[in-house]
Amino acid sequence: MEKEGTSELIAIYEISKILGSSLDLPKTLRGVLGVLSSYLKMNRSMVSLVQESGELHTTGAYGLTVEQVRRGQYQAGEGVIGRILKTGMPIVVPDIAKEPLFLNRTGSRDLTKGQVIAFLGVPIKAGREVLGVLSIDREREVNRRPAKFERDVQILKMVANLIGQTVKLHRSVTAERDRLMQEKHSLQKALQGAAPGKYSLENVIGRSQRMQLVFAEVHQAAPGRSTVLLRGESGTGKEVIARAIHSLSPRKDAPFIRVNCAALTETLLESELFGHEKGAFTGATQERKGRFELAHGGTLFLDEIGEISPAFQTKLLRVLQEREFERVGGNKPIQVDVRLIFATNRNLEEAVTGGRFREDLYYRINVVSIFLPPLRERRQDIPLLVDYFLQKFIKDNQRQLTVAPPALQILLDCNWPGNVRELENCIERTATMTRGNEIRDLDLPCQQGKCLSMALHVHGATRTIPIVPASGSSPESGVPPQESAEAGAPPGSERERLVRAMEQCGWVQAKAARLLNLSPRQIGYALKKYNVPLKRL
Repeated sequence: MEKEGTSELIAIYEISKILGSSLDLPKTLRGVLGVLSSYLKMNRSMVSLVQESGELHTTGAYGLTVEQVRRGQYQAGEGVIGRILKTGMPIVVPDIAKEPLFLNRTGSRDLTKGQVIAFLGVPIKAGREVLGVLSIDREREVNRRPAKFERDVQILKMVANLIGQTVKLHRSVTAERDRLMQEKHSLQKALQGAAPGKYSLENVIGRSQRMQLVFAEVHQAAPGRSTVLLRGESGTGKEVIARAIHSLSPRKDAPFIRVNCAALTETLLESELFGHEKGAFTGATQERKGRFELAHGGTLFLDEIGEISPAFQTKLLRVLQEREFERVGGNKPIQVDVRLIFATNRNLEEAVTGGRFREDLYYRINVVSIFLPPLRERRQDIPLLVDYFLQKFIKDNQRQLTVAPPALQILLDCNWPGNVRELENCIERTATMTRGNEIRDLDLPCQQGKCLSMALHVHGATRTIPIVPASGSSPESGVPPQESAEAGAPPGSERERLVRAMEQCGWVQAKAARLLNLSPRQIGYALKKYNVPLKRL
């Protein structure tokens, strides 16, 4: 008896883990029924759930074929399972061969072998609502004494209660997801229908078609309450767009609070967002409001949302669902009215598929998505951005500077892997180091082999280190001037790399150019600069 009780406890524990592990309801239910079979010898088990039509359909089964599961459909009051649904009471049939109500609709029991098969069924409830029926078989030999099923019924009622809570939660999440997807579809449709026109945003520069579309989406989404997800590479200006959404919304006079989720550990992030009570942990000498409270009535911008841990994803999901939370160390629920804007440079769909990001949280934050294009896809805006950053430098440093056309052309042709942030740094660095009143092409770091940003990206891509083209040369359109990843590498070492690449490619310039990630024109300049005689093989 003690061993049996231990098996039952282990079974309930395993079932509780399975029910909380996935949003795939049929898969979860099959796992639950598998535990009943493995630990408690409850065979040919089924979970039948009420559909919108009022019928009972088998949603999860164990020990049945696909065809047998397909036949497992019942009306309320029909057969033993239908009777359980109608009355909301458990039913035990000691011998199904002697029970006229038992339909054996699935055809999974062979009643001609003389076996005594008992059938046990209990209602699956959530509160007073009957959601379905959990049923199992018990087999025994003909000559054995009649079994007592009270213990089995108790266990099944416990399992059915756990299943009922899971089904209710699953349906709630599904309904909410459908509502959010419908809202997202409606908003995205409205955004697509908005004519690009001439939109502008405060402190945001963009006349290109791609940015005009972003501006149109911002103007359309800002007045509402819907959650916004800003997506794009690092440095594309997601925080600036988030502030623009806030300033165009009815909440513009309320706080705009920003939190970089990647900059804090899970514990610090929880305290930062939700606040803490006095004495909640070492160093908590006084009560402190979190960012959710500080943003009450306004907008909370959570940057790098793709970096939060799975454990914190669960905590954040609860806050998003209920719009209330408790401070660290407290037990008093706090309700807030906050509009949420999220941002990420991660592929969240890939993270969801890989199990690194919760699917239900993904649907919560991905209501209105606005994609920010990288700078290389909006080159029309580069001259405007260059002028803006240059004027900012002039104002801060009391200097007069202009940009020569050849220098501007080089900036237009750069690939800008760091996007707008990299362009701003480049302008400030170049303006600072320029001695005259005009920024020329030779003043640009990339023309001096000092573009550390490009060196970083070249190194990170683990590709062959390219060669610096001849100073003052104009790179091919869309291909940035390249330089050695080793800052200050002597020309001899670059010449050796060039010669090795040419020898490796049989002295075919086009192949060597591809190997070094250069254009044919750039490798031609490099061969001339380092005076490399061409060999014919």
